[in-house]
Amino acid sequence: MKKTKGQIEDALGKAFIQFYVQKLGTGPKNARVYILEDMIIARLTGRLHPLEDFLIHEKKGIELVKHIRKAFQEATIKDLNKVIKKHIECEVISFHSDSSTKTGERFEIFIVDRNLSEYFKNS
Repeated sequence: MKKTKGQIEDALGKAFIQFYVQKLGTGPKNARVYILEDMIIARLTGRLHPLEDFLIHEKKGIELVKHIRKAFQEATIKDLNKVIKKHIECEVISFHSDSSTKTGERFEIFIVDRNLSEYFKNS
């Protein structure tokens, strides 16, 4: 039986949390995922990594934390694509991310190769 949009959004949220915990040893406390047309939008909330929390209080720390996060995202995009493909058949064609160094909240937007609204039309 085909999963509903809500079931896949929930499964992706849990998978993203698990992914970050496996890669970093810690991850977001919560993840909300929204599928909208050709976008998968993830809102990851919780806390900063302990190293990030330390660095933001240092000179140029915020800039450094954002640079580290960007480098991590570039290094893991192929793995994140696999996480998405495990739950829904699509290919990530671009990835955009931003984060708050005050709250640790992070938004990740994956642009995929198809309109997923069409996929869920009959579910």
